Amino acid sequence: MANTEASLKEAMTSIEGTLGVALVDYTSGMALGTLGGGNEFNLEVAAAGNTDVVRAKLRTMEQLGIQDEIEDILITLGTQYHLIRLLRTRGSKGLFLYLVLDSGRANLAMARHKLKKIEAELEV
Repeated sequence: MANTEASLKEAMTSIEGTLGVALVDYTSGMALGTLGGGNEFNLEVAAAGNTDVVRAKLRTMEQLGIQDEIEDILITLGTQYHLIRLLRTRGSKGLFLYLVLDSGRANLAMARHKLKKIEAELEV
């Protein structure tokens, strides 16, 4: 099992094209940990904003009566992929991993696969 810091480091180093990663509590909108980003990309602001995305999707699913779980949400921009993976491991309810990728360098399928593995090893 890996802690938050180790999991974020693994995402940054093992997923090709990663620009930033965060562990986020979508009940509060707070980032519990971040790595990467920089001056041009504030992960704290992005974490709070993507909390709204998760809440909106969960609310819509409830209104539609969809009895299922979100695995991940993908937002594609011109030069980036933003991947939101809701955690389903024990003790992680209300959390998601947020990954920002350079779309020119990243393999989206591989990023999803590795993020799922990181989730399985993450101990919160």
